[in-house]
Amino acid sequence: MNNQLNGMRVAVLVTDGFEQVEMTEPRKALQEAGAKVDLIAPKKDQVQGMNHDDKGEKFRVDRNLEGVSADEYDALLLPGGVANPDRLRTMPEAVQFAKDFAQSGKPIAAICHGPWLLVEAGLVKGRKLTSWPSLQTDIRNAGGKWEDSKVVVEPGLVTSRKPADIPAFNEKVIEEFSKNRSATEKHRTA
Repeated sequence: MNNQLNGMRVAVLVTDGFEQVEMTEPRKALQEAGAKVDLIAPKKDQVQGMNHDDKGEKFRVDRNLEGVSADEYDALLLPGGVANPDRLRTMPEAVQFAKDFAQSGKPIAAICHGPWLLVEAGLVKGRKLTSWPSLQTDIRNAGGKWEDSKVVVEPGLVTSRKPADIPAFNEKVIEEFSKNRSATEKHRTA
C-alpha cells in the first residue's frame, strides 16, 4: 500500500461524536499510502472521538470547515459514529462539502453511520452501498440500494458497515482513491 497515494490530499470530515477507530485507522492507512490527510470540522480547535458509547480521545482539527473547499482535496472520508453524521447532516456547509466532491467526480468513502451525510446530500439515488444496518431504510428511502456486505464499491464511492470491517474498507479505499490519483495525474499532464 505504500506510496500509492503519494501527493494526494484527503479531507476527513468530522464533528464531536465520531467513532474514533473509524477515523484513526483509515487515516493511518491513507497516510501510510502517502496521502496528506486533514481533519476538517465545524469547530476550530478539537473534536471528541467516541469508543461506542464512551468518550475517547480528543483530536486537533487541522482545518475549519468554514474555510475549506473540495477543490483543495482529491478525496473525502466520512467516519461514522451515531452523533457525528447526524450533526453534520444538519449543517448546510457540511452537506455542500460532500456534494462538491461528488459533483467534481472525486471519490468519497463512508463507514458505519457516515452514509447519513450522503443521504442528506442526495448522493445515494441509484447507487449500491452499505452502512450500519439501522441506516438501510434511510438509504432505500433515498433511492439507494442497501447491501449487507463488509464493503461495497461503486465508481467513486466506497462504503462499509462497522469497525470490524475496517481492514477490508481500508484496502478498498486505497484502491479507489488510487484510481482517482491516476485519473488526476493524467488530467494534469494532458
